[in-house]
Amino acid sequence: MKKVIVIPPKLQKYKKLKVAAYCRVSTLSPTQRRSLDYQIKSYTKMITENPDWIYDGIFYDVGKSGLRRSGRTGLDKMLKKTEKGKIDYIITKSISGISRDTVEVLKIVRYLRERRINMYFENENLDSIRLDKEFEITLRSMIAQEESRNTSENIQWGFQRKFEKENIFTKYKNFMGYTCIDGEIVIVPEQAEVVRKMFELYLQGKTFGQIKRYLESMNIKTVTGNEQWDTTTIQKMLKNEKYKGDTLLQKTYTEDFMTGRKVKNTGQRKQYYINRSHPAIVSDEVFERVQKEMTKRARVIRHEDGTEGLSTNKYNGKYLLGNLLVCGDCGASYRRRTEREIVVWRCATRIEKGKEACLESPTVKEEWIKERLTSMVSGELYDENIIREKVEQICVYQKHLVVKGKNDIEWIIQI
Repeated sequence: MKKVIVIPPKLQKYKKLKVAAYCRVSTLSPTQRRSLDYQIKSYTKMITENPDWIYDGIFYDVGKSGLRRSGRTGLDKMLKKTEKGKIDYIITKSISGISRDTVEVLKIVRYLRERRINMYFENENLDSIRLDKEFEITLRSMIAQEESRNTSENIQWGFQRKFEKENIFTKYKNFMGYTCIDGEIVIVPEQAEVVRKMFELYLQGKTFGQIKRYLESMNIKTVTGNEQWDTTTIQKMLKNEKYKGDTLLQKTYTEDFMTGRKVKNTGQRKQYYINRSHPAIVSDEVFERVQKEMTKRARVIRHEDGTEGLSTNKYNGKYLLGNLLVCGDCGASYRRRTEREIVVWRCATRIEKGKEACLESPTVKEEWIKERLTSMVSGELYDENIIREKVEQICVYQKHLVVKGKNDIEWIIQI
């Protein structure tokens, strides 16, 4: 005859909970700073005075947006600690303090629940570990996300009204040649001379790299105090209309409030061009001459017979890469060469005038760049039709390539 033996449940050994807290404020303004200090003190006291709890730290972040995880080092450290089993219970002020992204909130809640860790939201009086409360957590996080969307739209609307009233931004922080005094944009004489010299050197035929070396040899620092200049920065300065006293507003815009991703405005939104918005550092004539020279250098191509000329068609060469690759130092096109049975691309200026004429330009192996373009742009196989369709230009710098897409997408390839 069968005999049933009842095995009683084991009594769980009493164990104190390892408790942590998480806080977030949007800025370090005096008010927000006081709020953060108060939260840290309150949570520290709450945890340490509870006889059933073990204090396991207060984690916090300061960030303008509750939508994105980037920069949320405090939250990341806390979650990594939970993964190692060093936290049993988490206290936080509200759901929106964790994130205003509904999907992100649910990911965190489920991540903790899988590890049997509860997060208690004080304002909502909700425990994340309870499955029956997930719908309410989702609903409240959706409300927080919608509030962020409305805030973003109101900010964008405010910018539009400012642009229409010709109200330009006058906080010229870290802008070489200008500063802002009592709401007015004024010229900084010493910096303005540097800017004029850069325009002058470019019109004398100097490359971005040669201008960089000149500035560094004269011990001229960047506007942020760096001793080393970047050729990309020099190029952007020479293309900036603000140096001729004009302002183009809304060059970029936030495409998605959830990601905060900014994209170049090429007609998707209104733009506002203000003539004589502030004092000019260079004349209209000098500025326009530099733009024409920049365009001219970028259009230098090599024909099949070995001669050079200006491109009249974006894709009129034997090799597609020859019409895409542009030297980030001097602006000249790249030429295809075969060296020791290896096909490489090299700056035309460097080939014609020697290494000293364009020190910053690297030699790029054709096979290497095709592999990178395949993985980033065309997929499994290198397809010139796809590259031609998607890529506008490839700027080659000393340590990286900037692949400029036709839809204002940019890829960075490290060399």
